[in-house]
Amino acid sequence: MTESENLDRKTVPQKEAPSSSHATRVLLVLTGVALLVNYVETMVIPGVPTIQKDFATTATIASWITSAYLIVGSAVSPLFGKLGDIYGKKRMFLISLVFYIAGVGLAGFSPSIYFLLFARALQGIGFAIIPLSIAIITDVFPREKVAVAQGIISGTFAIGAAAGLIIGSYVVQDLGWQYAFHTAFVLSIILFAVVFKVLQKDIVKAVNKAVDYAGAAILMAGVTLILVYLTEGPSLGWLSAEEILFLVPGAVLTFSFFVFESKRQNPLMKLSLFRIRNVLVANLVGLVSGIIMFLLFFAVVYYAQLPKPFGLSENVVTAGLTLAPSTLGMLIGGIVIGRFLARIGPKPVLFLGSGILGLGQVLFIVNRSSSAYVALDLFVALFGVICILVPLVNMLAISLPRDNVAVGLGINTMLRNLGGAIGPVVATTIMATYTTQLSANVALPSSSAFDIIFYIGIALAVIVAVITIGAKNYTFKKTAQVPAAAPAH
Repeated sequence: MTESENLDRKTVPQKEAPSSSHATRVLLVLTGVALLVNYVETMVIPGVPTIQKDFATTATIASWITSAYLIVGSAVSPLFGKLGDIYGKKRMFLISLVFYIAGVGLAGFSPSIYFLLFARALQGIGFAIIPLSIAIITDVFPREKVAVAQGIISGTFAIGAAAGLIIGSYVVQDLGWQYAFHTAFVLSIILFAVVFKVLQKDIVKAVNKAVDYAGAAILMAGVTLILVYLTEGPSLGWLSAEEILFLVPGAVLTFSFFVFESKRQNPLMKLSLFRIRNVLVANLVGLVSGIIMFLLFFAVVYYAQLPKPFGLSENVVTAGLTLAPSTLGMLIGGIVIGRFLARIGPKPVLFLGSGILGLGQVLFIVNRSSSAYVALDLFVALFGVICILVPLVNMLAISLPRDNVAVGLGINTMLRNLGGAIGPVVATTIMATYTTQLSANVALPSSSAFDIIFYIGIALAVIVAVITIGAKNYTFKKTAQVPAAAPAH
C-alpha cells in the first residue's frame, strides 16, 4: 500500500523504530547540528559592517556574505536530497557537513572579500544538511513520534539564530569577525566526529541509481538567477538592464525544468508526486510561509534598531536580547505541536498556526511601544510559525514514497528559501515608500510602513489557511502486528 493510499484511509499505520535510545541519540546530534548552522549564520550578521570596512568594499558586495550562502544552499538542496535517497542519507549528510566545515574554515582566513564570498558559497553547499536531517528523523523514529522530533529540530532554528545574534555581536566586537568562523570551525569538526559515530550505516534499497544531473543543473541555474534578482533588486533597480538579465533567463530555466522533467525517464523528482494533495499543499504553504517569516523577522529587527520615536533605539546586542526570549515560542511550540499533530493530524494544526501567526501580527499593529511588548508579540507570532513548519515537513515525510522523501524535503527547503528572499524585499520596498522626513537628507520608515507590513503578513496568513483547505488530514495508529524495521541509518 502506498503512502497516498494510506492517506486516503485517513489513518497511517505505524511501525516501531529499531531502537528508542538510538533514535534519541540521533535526535540530539541532529539538533546540535541545526543549532550550530543557525547560530553560525546569524553570528555572521553583526560582522558584516566590520568586514565591509576591513576589505574596503561596498555595502552591495558585502551583502553577498549572507546571500551567497542562502542562494547556493537553496539551489543544491534538491540534488543532495536526491543523492541521499539513492546513496544513503548518512553518507550525503557527512559529505554536506564536509563542505560546510571547509567553507567555515576557509572563511576565517580570507585575504579578500571575493575569497570570503567563495568560502561562503562553499559553506552553502553544506546547507543541505537541514533537509537531510529531517529525512533522517523520518527513518529512525516511528511515525507517530516523527512530528515531535521534527518539531524539536525546527524549534532550535530560532534559538540558534538568537544565540548567534547575541554571541556574534560580542565575538565580533572583542575578538574580530574572523573568530566567528574560527569557533564555528572547531565546533563543526567535533560535531562531524559525533555524527559519524552516532548515525548507523546506510541501508539503501534503491534499485535505480540514475541521477538526473541535467535536470538538477537546470533547476539550480534557474533558482539561482531568480534569487540573485530578488537579492539585488533593491540596489540595482527592479527593471534595470542588469536585473532583467537575471530575471528572464531564471524564469525561462525554471519553467524549462518542468518541461524537461516531464519527459525524463528518471527525473530529479517525479512531477506526478505533486499531484498528491498534501505534497502540493506543503510546497505552496512552504513558499508563502517563507515570505511571512522573513518579512516578519526583517521588519522586527529593523524596527528594534530604529531611533525613538520611530523604533526602540536598540543596538544589535540589545535587539538580540529582546528577541531571544520570544524564540522559546518556537521550541515550546515544536514539542507541543508535534504531540498534537499525531493525535489530530496536520490540517487542524495548519489552521491553528495560520490563526496564531495572524494574531501575532495583529498584536504588533496594536502595541509595539516597548521591548517587552515586541518580545510578547514575536513569541505569539513564532509559535504560529512553528505550528506551520512542523505539519509541512511531516506531510511530505508521510505522503511521499520513501525513496523520494529527502529530495522532496530539499525542494520544500528551496521553496521556503525562495519565499525567504521575497520577504525582506517586500519589507524594504514598503519601508522605502512610507517614510517620515527626519531632516533634509534623512528619511526613516514611518509607523504606517510597519503597520502595512504586518497587514500584509496577516493577509498571507489567511492565504495559508485557504491553501490548507485542500489538505487531506490523517492521524496515527499502531498496528497490532509490528513489521520488522530496516533502519536506513
